[in-house]
Amino acid sequence: MTLATLADVLQPALKNGYAVAGLVTLGWEDMRAYVRAAEAEGVPVILQAGPGCRAHTPLPVLGSMFRNLAEAASVPVVAHLDHGYSAEDCRTAIDCGFTSVMYDGSRKPLAQNIDETAAIAEAAHAAGVSCEGEIGFVGYSGGEQSKGTDPDEAARFAKETGIDAMAISVGNVHLQTDAAGGLDEDRIRAIEAKTDVPLVIHGGSGVPNDQRTRLARGSHICKFNIGTELRQQFGSALRAAVARDPDRFDRVEIMKEIEPPLTDAARTVLRGLKPG
Repeated sequence: MTLATLADVLQPALKNGYAVAGLVTLGWEDMRAYVRAAEAEGVPVILQAGPGCRAHTPLPVLGSMFRNLAEAASVPVVAHLDHGYSAEDCRTAIDCGFTSVMYDGSRKPLAQNIDETAAIAEAAHAAGVSCEGEIGFVGYSGGEQSKGTDPDEAARFAKETGIDAMAISVGNVHLQTDAAGGLDEDRIRAIEAKTDVPLVIHGGSGVPNDQRTRLARGSHICKFNIGTELRQQFGSALRAAVARDPDRFDRVEIMKEIEPPLTDAARTVLRGLKPG
């Protein structure tokens, strides 16, 4: 079994100058493709169950799916709850076999975010599970606006919560469908100067590939969350597979054609985060 915690994979990344991809999953086919991609590249992978995924599939089922894939994998696989908005979300995930939980208190006042994240980190660590928190607020393309992370607040947040990884807001945006933006590297350096906690970028699909690679190899950013660009690949492959034979209706046959291009796309993402 190569089931790993978030700390298991991020501490070596921090020490050795690379990042690990947190790949946002929605179903069995993409989970399997992402593990195959990680095995092909010889790197660890973080399988993430976000709110959309959890609305479609119950946490106990997702935990079993992640663990089943990890048991047969030749590389470390992290079973990660992404954007847990309540203590109940996180505790349920821990009970269901997840090895990492992210508590998102970023919309709340700083002191409340610290207190709630610290309590969840303590519960997670007692169960042998890692915890990620968020300071600042990462907004959404076409929706809520971001609030950049204050370096002093980040230092306090990291120290007082005991988290294993810290998601920050430095120009990144969720659900961005192109990589036209870029991260505020001055803010990243200011945060790095005040804490040694591995840093996390949500909305990694909106970060240009060359910047992702450069920061993975030369900063404290050890985890890039990638969802949108791989969902786009999944959708394109699905439309192409259906169009090739409009009379075909067997789901399994259609899905067989989707996994290879999705695996290739995931390999490209993973390759860009590897050591130089």
